[in-house]
Amino acid sequence: MSLTLIWLRHDLRLADNPLFQFETPPEHLMCVYVLDRSWLTPLQGLDVPRIGPARLRFLWESLIALRGELLKRGSDLLVRVGDPETEVAELAAHHGARQVRVRREAGWDETQATARLEERLGEGVALWQSDGGLLFNEACLPMPVSALPVGFSAFRRKVERTGTVPDAAPAPVTLPPWPDAAPRGFPALVKVCSRAATWTCDGRAGLHFAGGEAEGLARLDHYLWQSGAVSRYKKTRNGLLGADFSTRFSPWLAHGCMSARQVHDAVRAWEAQHGANESSYWVIFELLWRDYFHWAARQEGPSLFGVRRLPQADEPFRAWCEGRTGLPFIDAAMGELAVTGWLSNRARQNVASYLVHELGGDWRMGAAWFEHALLDYDAASNWGNWRYVAGVGRDPRGHRFDVLWQAERYDPDGAYVAHWLPDIAKLPAGSARHRPWSVAPEHFSPPLTVPQVVPEAGQSSLIPPGVQGA
Repeated sequence: MSLTLIWLRHDLRLADNPLFQFETPPEHLMCVYVLDRSWLTPLQGLDVPRIGPARLRFLWESLIALRGELLKRGSDLLVRVGDPETEVAELAAHHGARQVRVRREAGWDETQATARLEERLGEGVALWQSDGGLLFNEACLPMPVSALPVGFSAFRRKVERTGTVPDAAPAPVTLPPWPDAAPRGFPALVKVCSRAATWTCDGRAGLHFAGGEAEGLARLDHYLWQSGAVSRYKKTRNGLLGADFSTRFSPWLAHGCMSARQVHDAVRAWEAQHGANESSYWVIFELLWRDYFHWAARQEGPSLFGVRRLPQADEPFRAWCEGRTGLPFIDAAMGELAVTGWLSNRARQNVASYLVHELGGDWRMGAAWFEHALLDYDAASNWGNWRYVAGVGRDPRGHRFDVLWQAERYDPDGAYVAHWLPDIAKLPAGSARHRPWSVAPEHFSPPLTVPQVVPEAGQSSLIPPGVQGA
């Protein structure tokens, strides 16, 4: 009996997923997702886990949706909580897998986990890796990853001049059956994290995000074909309120519920019918940024994350996290993040700049907080862009924003601030709503605490967004 085990990570879809594409299908197929138990433990220097309730709930919704699609095709899904490489290696050994398939990730932790798995796999078990979810595979790049240009513009010019984006592959119609003796299914979310199980997005959010491949494709269809918002994206992308000022594709891209090629193909199809314009091109432009951050992360390895030991959270940092700095534009943005798990690109730029350049905060602490809070967290885009803001990455200049000027330009009547800080709405529209508070507003969330975790018995983007927040 030939058995292949697919180790799923940030690739929770069937369409355009090379993990499900076989020249010769195996007799049996196991699809496995392992939630890393370390994600549920407090981050060093902080009192919160790496994955917050918003992202964990979105992840669980995506896994439930994926299982439904697998069952339709004759397969199934097993979800566990634990140490990923240990769980995968033991499952492969116990059920006699001849091949383990996994996507190459940009994050250093994921890369190291794959290397450890390869060492643990028994003799005769092949580890098969692929690129997925991006516009370009490594083999399609016009340069080796080691020679990736320092700047995005040089990368873009090369890939636009010499690269061709392959078409997205369709989902398989059928899949090999699940092995009879293998476990299947997954624990209830309430047993993994009670806060995630009860978490709901604040009703003031412009859009409610639900996990899963179908939900991502529905958003793509809405943004292109139903609303036509793609035709004005470049003009509206700096907005702050509403559902369609930006694509909001980032949560589904980050979890792999949708691939960059699927977005690319849909935009090209829209252009063929309606004509290309600057805005439709700009969506593709943002996807190129996302690819660039991915390859830059692969090139930089662990240096992307700086010195890994984080300092202990101090009061200014906690005030920033909890939306009580006293600066309305910043507090409104951090409040939105706390109760929705999402933040626009323009708001991300400002809160990051404020933490690093005004409060003198450690950029790594900001990146770690975003990792916890964002439901569209992507390691390459998040950490790469925080480095960019701080001036410690590929561009050493740093980027400092005049927050009051930004607020008056992008929120001239204070509507965004008033939307998230109800007390502000009592003030007249305009710059009065952007003046620093004499007394900070009430917190959007309680002080930093670790969610209740019941382990299952034996687991950004900023400038430019790279689609996160775009």
